[in-house]
Amino acid sequence: MIQKIEWKKLQNGSDIRGVALPGVEGQPVNLTPEAASFIGAAFGLWLSCRTGKDMEGIRVAIGRDSRLSGLTLLDAAAEGLQHMGVTVTDCGLCSTPAMFMTLVTEGFQFDGSIMVTASHLPFNRNGLKFFVPEGGLDHDDITALLDICEKGEFPIAVHSGKRETLDFLSVYANGLVDKIRRATGSELPLDGLRIVVDAGNGAGGFYAQKVLKPLGADTEGSQYLDPDGNFPNHIPNPEDATAMAAIREAVLQNHADLGIIFDTDVDRAAVVDNEGQEINRNRIIALLTAILLSEHPGTTIVTDSVTSSGLASFIQSLGGVHHRFKRGYKNVINEAIRLNGEGIDCQAAIETSGHGALKENYFLDDGAYLVSKILVQMAKLRREGRTIGQLIDCLDEPAEAAEVRFPILSKDFKSYGQKVLNDLLELVNQQPNWILAPDNREGVRVSFGKEDGDGWFLLRLSLHDPILPLNIESDQPGGVKIIAQHIHSFLSQYDGLDISPLTRLIQP
Repeated sequence: MIQKIEWKKLQNGSDIRGVALPGVEGQPVNLTPEAASFIGAAFGLWLSCRTGKDMEGIRVAIGRDSRLSGLTLLDAAAEGLQHMGVTVTDCGLCSTPAMFMTLVTEGFQFDGSIMVTASHLPFNRNGLKFFVPEGGLDHDDITALLDICEKGEFPIAVHSGKRETLDFLSVYANGLVDKIRRATGSELPLDGLRIVVDAGNGAGGFYAQKVLKPLGADTEGSQYLDPDGNFPNHIPNPEDATAMAAIREAVLQNHADLGIIFDTDVDRAAVVDNEGQEINRNRIIALLTAILLSEHPGTTIVTDSVTSSGLASFIQSLGGVHHRFKRGYKNVINEAIRLNGEGIDCQAAIETSGHGALKENYFLDDGAYLVSKILVQMAKLRREGRTIGQLIDCLDEPAEAAEVRFPILSKDFKSYGQKVLNDLLELVNQQPNWILAPDNREGVRVSFGKEDGDGWFLLRLSLHDPILPLNIESDQPGGVKIIAQHIHSFLSQYDGLDISPLTRLIQP
């Protein structure tokens, strides 16, 4: 039966992802408990080879978010590890950043950790993320784990490994409380502030009870804190319009000073200020940039490729260096680490999705840590009679923005998509009014003057899916449609692309 598992289809970049529950037509279950058990065993073997330790000397922490299949998959992965002789510590409901912190927190310092999560994906999906003390596993490491599973050659342990339990989420939360107290010089720096949390029924509900309340905050009005893998209220996703509308409404109805929203496993976050302004995507990057540049003048900020021109100008206006890179949280993190290795000070790697990793925090994408950083600044600004929203008042934002995604119908979608990009690059070089971005590192990014749409587009190839996403921004009303028309005529020549989303966009 195990031979029927298509292991390579479970790889999603630097994670494992799959369908864990039945019920959605056309999506057969492929991340079974049996598969999770083999993957757990493979991680134990991989750690043994990496560390040089015997299996019996390896300690692995494992946790999960609120997904319906989480407990079953956690148990299966733990059993796989135990069959190899590895000691497993079950952290239960936890966050992805907390699972990394089990490796570096004094007194714990496990050899490796696993988080059972699929971020904001639908209820039937799940996955596994893996960490070692140096950070998350990379693409090649996941490939190696699945190669081990495919071979199925596992040594037989003399004794099964022990299984223990640990409430590490409380340890992690206490660490955040201590950081905020030290940074503000106050035991109750949030006293007198009403701060509401929307956890979207994911794993982030702890932040209200275990972090905000000990710091003196009034959390009345917080919502969807209880874990529920059905996600009955909205998708736990700071990029989702419905989710952002929910936390915005909570802020305004409860006259809160701040609203906080997390994704399912708390590695992403966004906030809403006291006036109901949503601070996500470009705004959350701008806010964190303003904070970091006040602490580290001249530092470099690495972002993904779809950030706005206004954000680039904002970073430069504060004396920072904007390094626009590729999509993918591991891509921006690894690029920031590379820059630091070359002697270029880079304090942050942040995606518009809400993934933000700071140099001061192991370059770990940690939504709760980012929010804590914002809370420290908020407490300091309050003494001056200022708010966090004022830090980004001078951020120029586009009048319009749109994203459309073109399915690639060709089986060899990567080659087909790359041909489209190569052809587009040739076209750009022939157009006098099409300005190729000099600092772009993914896809083709082109700017236009006021007479041609007053904005830009970026066409790129999705990291893992047969999709060509197109992002467009314009500084004038109606500009998105003008820019879309420029590229529509080019894309219409490709039979292997479904450009119907763009056709609908340009229609009257």
